[in-house]
Amino acid sequence: MHPSLVLASRNLKKSREIRDLLAPMGITVQSVAEFPEAHEVEETGTSFAENAALKATQIALALGRWTIGEDSGLRVDALQGAPGVYSARYSGPDATDEKNNAKLIAALATVPSEKRGAEYVCHVAVSDPQGQIQLAFESTCRGRIIDNPRGSNGFGYDPHFLVQEYHQTFGELSPLIKQQLSHRARAFRRLLPGLVRVLSVAGQ
Repeated sequence: MHPSLVLASRNLKKSREIRDLLAPMGITVQSVAEFPEAHEVEETGTSFAENAALKATQIALALGRWTIGEDSGLRVDALQGAPGVYSARYSGPDATDEKNNAKLIAALATVPSEKRGAEYVCHVAVSDPQGQIQLAFESTCRGRIIDNPRGSNGFGYDPHFLVQEYHQTFGELSPLIKQQLSHRARAFRRLLPGLVRVLSVAGQ
């Protein structure tokens, strides 16, 4: 039996996505939202890797549990990599998906379609209960930003992120397809063999 993991995220849609990715391996995940004693981790890192490690180690130490820290976001070529680590709060302290998307499309107003290349990035780190990072991986998925949102699946910038080989946005792709090609799916696919190994040892 593997020890269950805590996901250091209160984003319910993200938690569900990660739970679905790990379930086939028999790994159970609880959102940190289920633990009232866990504090909010301030994302002070300057990279996805730093923020993922901060979340993983701080929650692991607070709860004494194996913890996954995940940080992800959008990097747009024409905006020199913005919004980057500020993806979730791009439009300010009271950011919403709608406000973030509106700001992104406004920033790209003068950028032609062929120069709107972008990538989603996901960095995932796993901490043991003592706050030591045991595994860390990063993956990306390339696409292009479109003006008009398409599809109601996903969250964040998904309705504006067109995956060109599928001619669909992340908002239109079925969860099954997204589980194969998204930045998050790719990072967790790289993570899984090592995760199974360390949790098997921990569960002995």
